Amino acid sequence: MKPCCSFLAIVVLAAMGASARAQTAAPDAAALYQDKCASCHGAERLGAVGPALLPDNLGRLGQKGAEMVIRDGRAATQMPAFGAEIDDAGVKALASFVYGKPAATPRWGRDEIGASRVLTPAPAADRPMFAADPLNLFVVVEGGDHHVTILDGDKFEPITRFASRFALHGGPKFTPDGRYVFFGSRDGWVTKYDLWTLQVVAEARAGINTRNIALSRDARFIAVANYLPNSLVILSAADLSVLKIFDVADRAGQSSRVSAVYQAPDRGSFIAALKDVPEIWEIATQGPATEPLPLRRIAITAPLDDFFFDPGYRHLIGANRDGTQAVVVALSEGREIATIPLPGMPHLGSGISWVRSGQRVIATPHLRDGKISIIDTATWTAIATVPTEGPGFFMRSHENTPYVWTDSFMSKENKDLIQILDKNTLAIVRTLKPAPGKTTAHVEFDRSGRHALVSVWENDGALIVYDAATFAEVKRLPMSKPVGKYNVYNKITFSEGTSH
Repeated sequence: MKPCCSFLAIVVLAAMGASARAQTAAPDAAALYQDKCASCHGAERLGAVGPALLPDNLGRLGQKGAEMVIRDGRAATQMPAFGAEIDDAGVKALASFVYGKPAATPRWGRDEIGASRVLTPAPAADRPMFAADPLNLFVVVEGGDHHVTILDGDKFEPITRFASRFALHGGPKFTPDGRYVFFGSRDGWVTKYDLWTLQVVAEARAGINTRNIALSRDARFIAVANYLPNSLVILSAADLSVLKIFDVADRAGQSSRVSAVYQAPDRGSFIAALKDVPEIWEIATQGPATEPLPLRRIAITAPLDDFFFDPGYRHLIGANRDGTQAVVVALSEGREIATIPLPGMPHLGSGISWVRSGQRVIATPHLRDGKISIIDTATWTAIATVPTEGPGFFMRSHENTPYVWTDSFMSKENKDLIQILDKNTLAIVRTLKPAPGKTTAHVEFDRSGRHALVSVWENDGALIVYDAATFAEVKRLPMSKPVGKYNVYNKITFSEGTSH
């Protein structure tokens, strides 16, 4: 009997050991999150470079969708694939973790925004404190070390450089006179900067995780599109005080993040797309109204992730993450009027427009396929497809150039290429490789359209100035990951070759 008891004891002990090992081997989701996710999404899951990872902020993704994103990454974002580093159990544990409710629901409302506000009035000035053309300045956002360079657009020499908030996103917005520029950061900060005196004059944190900002045509209002909380915040452009907060939800009360908000200057309004519910919002900023900043809802068939306007702002052309088509919405009528098949995930937020053979066309790159789609705005059909060397993210042109410049930003093999397209023939006339092996993206033109500036999108990157007619390199300035550069004149005049 003793040997049997001993044997049973060994079996029991072995089973207990196996159970303990199994428990020990269970994935530590919190540790995985801190190791793999916190640097981009914040230690408290409130967002940083990447969006907040909270159940109310993940919208229509779903837990199974989250597992897929963790495993395979996400196209057209900086989200990498972790399938080779985290096993299936870890992926499931991590997805379950980010869908768990936080101990306390983050709040960021009128009181919190007001408490964050800092005003630093600049000295009085009736002219810029420098000799350069104030309308031909470039505002260069350097993401590598979170700085902004103000660049003379004639001499291509820096005027000043200053530290910015973390992860500026969505493009700066300029007052119509070109004096002030507003920045929005992914962690919700709105910064007002005086380009004449070269000083920050106001800051306020309008959200926890922010998508982008827009400035009204009359420069009275700043709209802030938030992922967390689900809100659209309207600030005074004068001093960044809170004027109105929209808690974003559809008519049935389903909450939603805001995909993006843009100014529609010809309509005197802001237009916002909602990420989790099928609605477009229009908020009037001019004209008579029974209430300040009235909201108009436009029902659509599916939520939109990005969008573009035709000239005149009569139509909105949008797409979502399914990436197979675009929808056209007549804004005044408040209804969809066309669907355009566009497989390959069109990036309409970077779309541009010009007149070709007497007809207005819109061009968009694709985030999954190496091609540019050309859309006829009279018939709302895709009339041409131009093959490129890889999926692109940005397109730029100018009314004074016959060419369109586009990158292959989303390509694994050809991310270092810039391709130049003839607006008339739609032929690729030149392919540039500004920095072999390094990501190259985001072209912007100077005020005249005579020069095109290209970013080498690396921490040890550069801003490269090209002659827009001959494609010859003119100058190369070292920069720390110049993620975007924005010409004052082109932005305030809504040049047909630039985006919002």
